[in-house]
Parts: sequence; C-alpha cells; structure tokens
Amino acid sequence: MAEVADGELQGLLQRCARQDAAALRALYGRVAPQLMAVLLRMLGTRAAAEDALQDVFVSIWQRAVQYDQFKGRAMGWMVAIARNRAIDVQRATRPTVLLDAAELAGAEQLRVSGPADSAEFTAAHTALHRCLELLGAAQRQCLLLAYQRGLTQERIALAVRQPVGTVKSWVRRGLQSLRTCLES
Repeated sequence: MAEVADGELQGLLQRCARQDAAALRALYGRVAPQLMAVLLRMLGTRAAAEDALQDVFVSIWQRAVQYDQFKGRAMGWMVAIARNRAIDVQRATRPTVLLDAAELAGAEQLRVSGPADSAEFTAAHTALHRCLELLGAAQRQCLLLAYQRGLTQERIALAVRQPVGTVKSWVRRGLQSLRTCLES
C-alpha cells in the first residue's frame, strides 16, 4: 500500500514539475494534513503553521523538478521541506533559551493526531516508535528534540547539558540505528 501511495505522490510531483496546477491542488489535498501536523508540532501555533504550510507548497511547486525518486520517498522529501521551513521560522522568531524539564519530558512523546492517521502513516508511526524505543534514552531524547522540535545540535547540547560533539555523535549513531531498524 505504501508503494501505491508513494507512486501517486511521485506522479503528482512529476506533474507539478511540468507546471500542472491541478496536480498541485491534488497534492495539497493528499499531503497538507500530514505536513500541517509536522509544522504544528514544530511551530506550536496554528497561525504560524498555516503561514509555513503556504510557503512549503510554494517551495514544492518551485522545486518539484528537483525531486528524485531514487534518493527517497516523495513524502519524505516534502516533510524535509516542511521541517526546514519550520526551522527557518523558528530561527527568525525565537530567541535562544534553555528548555525546562517539562519541555524535555514532553519530547519523550511521539504522537501525531488528526487527519494524518491513515493506515500507512499508522504503520510507519508504529515501526518508528518501536525503533525509537530500542535506542538509549539520551539518543532518543536528542533525536526527538532535533526532529520533533527542530532544535539545532547546539541548542540540544545546552538543553541536555552535554558537549556539542557528544550530541552530534548521539544523533548520528541514533539515525544509523533507526535506519537499520526500519530497514529490517
């Protein structure tokens, strides 16, 4: 089922690359809820997420020709665009502050609610959650702060009170472990 959905997204991106506006509307209808969930989680407010979502779809429209199906899944490519946009928004609007214990505790949760709960999303979410549980607590916390909250490795190091080099190693090894686990 995941291949069919990804094939559909790839086809829509190819049509967007040819400036087919109907394909962009169809793509929006298919993936906007999932991208909105990512942006809401990272930005925290609906208004900021909606603004960022508009920018994300402009970027998808402009960069669709750059998508290469051999480098990754279509949804992953679009989520990366959304995540990068959210990070840009955060950097432009948020002063650097340390996270308190309550925020760090919240990073342990990996939940997405709303329209993103399709069968394929649920299966991927379950697999990712299972693989995250296999990581050490420090690696898991750093990955969640990076990918759920969009924090830089420098901010993560401040938050967990560890050297930046240690955080970089934990993130790199954690991603390698996740990749191995998800591929098995």
